[in-house]
Amino acid sequence: MKIQISDTATIREIQRAFSDRFPFLKLEFFSRPHQKGKGSEKKYMKTDDALLKDFRRVHRAGDLIIQPDMSVTELETMFHDNFGLFVQVFRRSGKLWLETTATDSWTLTLQNDQGKELSDSYSS
Repeated sequence: MKIQISDTATIREIQRAFSDRFPFLKLEFFSRPHQKGKGSEKKYMKTDDALLKDFRRVHRAGDLIIQPDMSVTELETMFHDNFGLFVQVFRRSGKLWLETTATDSWTLTLQNDQGKELSDSYSS
């Protein structure tokens, strides 16, 4: 999948494009990075109506190519290295959204499948 990144894009636009492909995952954007293996602090989470230009550190437009077999770590690194954005992937678990910090080495497909399984078993 391809997501276009530009200063005029909103977080909501990026989140929707990502969730269309991975419905049991979501992206959250932060103004600061998180430490490896630790969660991001909620006070640094950006609202979904924020424009990327208002908080990103690299103001380059381009396409982010996301492969289903890439790991969460790879995705988060691409957002940072290519576009100066700090993102964290969350996985659905029933009615909750959990940060994937302990499973960042898993692929996006595996994360999404796990979220579907956990959510399906919750509603059963």
